Amino acid sequence: MDPSEDKPGKAVDIYRDTWVRFLGYANEVGEAFRALVPVSAVWGSYAVATAYVTADAVDKGKKAALAHGDNPGRTTRVAAAVVDTFVWQALASVIIPGFTINRVCAASLHLLGTATRWPLPVRKWTTTAIGLSTIPFIITPIDRSVDFLLDSSLRKIYNAEEEEGEKKHK
Repeated sequence: MDPSEDKPGKAVDIYRDTWVRFLGYANEVGEAFRALVPVSAVWGSYAVATAYVTADAVDKGKKAALAHGDNPGRTTRVAAAVVDTFVWQALASVIIPGFTINRVCAASLHLLGTATRWPLPVRKWTTTAIGLSTIPFIITPIDRSVDFLLDSSLRKIYNAEEEEGEKKHK
């Protein structure tokens, strides 16, 4: 079902409402396969995820520019949209989940090596399966944590600058 069918008149955000969103998870998949693929493939998955993050930030900047037209404070609002999107996506889509899956897989491989007598290829494939199956469970807690982090820090700065700019132009 197309997400745009849920809410008539709501614009579809290709970076949030379509399959393109899954490109942000490329590095988690890369980390899950780290035991099986060359490290260059893992770094390639980070390149895909980083390209996604950058494209989303640029898109949000363009949308902010259109929304604010030639109004005073436009540059600040566009910059805030780009920075907020880039930082949020970098943390929630790349850095924190990549680190989490990396550590889950490293721990799994180590535990399987000490607790079983399975051959190394079986342990590696099991580690990959564990890493892949962990992804859906970490997404929401990481997203909410990053929202809380940005609401408690960077977004306070944006809001303070926005309110100050509005006072000057009244």
